[in-house]
Formats: sequence, C-alpha cells, structure tokens
Amino acid sequence: MKYKKKSISVPNKYIIGGKEMEIGEFSSILREKLNKIDIELKDKKVEKFYEYMNLLLEWNKKINLTAITEPNEVILKHFIDSATIAKYIENDMRVVDVGTGAGFPGIPLNITYNKANYILVDSLNKRINFLNEVINNLQLENINTVHSRIEDFGKNNKEKFDIAMSRAVASLNILLEYLLPLVKVGGICICMKGSNIKEEIENSNKALKVLGGKIEKIEEITLPDSDIVRNIIIVRKINNTPNKYPRKAGMPTKEPII
Repeated sequence: MKYKKKSISVPNKYIIGGKEMEIGEFSSILREKLNKIDIELKDKKVEKFYEYMNLLLEWNKKINLTAITEPNEVILKHFIDSATIAKYIENDMRVVDVGTGAGFPGIPLNITYNKANYILVDSLNKRINFLNEVINNLQLENINTVHSRIEDFGKNNKEKFDIAMSRAVASLNILLEYLLPLVKVGGICICMKGSNIKEEIENSNKALKVLGGKIEKIEEITLPDSDIVRNIIIVRKINNTPNKYPRKAGMPTKEPII
C-alpha cells in the first residue's frame, strides 16, 4: 500500500508521563550508543528515530504497543537492540520481520539501512495501523506491512526471502517453523533472543533437521552502557522445507516440533 508523502514536523521535545527529552539530548544519546555498535547516522535519520519514538509513545496511550515508555529505555532496548543485526543486511535483500509488533526490529533497520526491501508481518490489525502511520509520517521507503497470521503468510510466501527475522516472539523450535519456510535455500533466519537460550537450543535440534536449517553461529552481545545481554542466533537454510510446513495457524504452538 502506498501513502501520500508529507513533510515531517519534528517537535523540539517530547513529554510523556512527566518525562521529557529534547531532540538534542535524544540525538546525543542515540548517536553515542550507535557508534558503539559501529553505526553512524545522518541528521535526517536521527530525526526519523525521534519521530518514531514520539508516535510509539503517543499511540501506546491508546493500544498496548510496549511496556517500555521511558525515552532512554526506548533508545536502548528498542532502537539499539534492533540495530545490532544491521550488519547482516545487504543491498536488495528481501527481508521479512515476523511478529513485528510495534515495528521491531524492522523499522529501526529500515531507517538505518533502507537499501533492502522489508515486509513487516503482524496478526493484530491495530498494530498494522500504527506501523502504517509510522511509515507514512517518516516517509520510509522499501517497506510494507502485511496483516496476517504468520502460518498463513508462510504458506503463501514459501522460500521468497533472503532473511527472515524475529525478536522475542516464541521459543526457538516454534520460531523456526515460522521463519525457515519463508527463507530461500542459502538464506538466513535471525532469531533475536535474551540471555538464557541453552534449553531452547537443545530443544530445537529436531525442528532444525525437519525444516532444513542449521545453526551457523550464536552471537552474544551486551547492549552499550548496560548489563543487558542478548543472543543473536543465525540459522542458515541448507535444505528446502517440506511442503507441509508451516502447519495451519496455531499448530506450531499446540504441537511444537520436538
């Protein structure tokens, strides 16, 4: 869906719940943390992140988008966390963000690097409406939304993407059934996880074998200036996924591959 472009009007400060952050302070904090993961942004992109935060916190008053509402926390736990996987994305890649929610990691990645083509998939139409508002207001390019259960989307988009990614959606063996069917042989799934993943890894062996994937590497990172540990699991698609996967909506969670 295409939207009429309009100029971005960026407020000098944003206030919510008694908390205040001017754009100058926001820019300084965002740039400092991005530099620590080797990312530099032009002013216009910083302004887009600022407007994104404004929209996120404003819409969060109406619908449940995030439990994180303090500006410093939004920067670190949403924007920086999402940007940690930017290095895996290259020109003209087709990238799908599964269970994107409020747009993480897809929208921060698009703002940072918009030379790939992004699809954001979510099952809740209210969230899709929010994402469309963000895309329109920020004048984002090469990004679209799809309102769908991921199992249904997967059935209609088998092996069409270079990268399928997801952040904090499901346990790994379930998540693999959502992601691997979408990826071309040779492509990757990026599974963004918290600090405790040992049991999830152990329980994913059968799903990997059945769905045609192999864990290529696990990258443990600590978010800048914090003690927050994240794990990025990179799964390489090495074989075609059998046609029966993904199964019908609800089945991956009711009867996970284990």
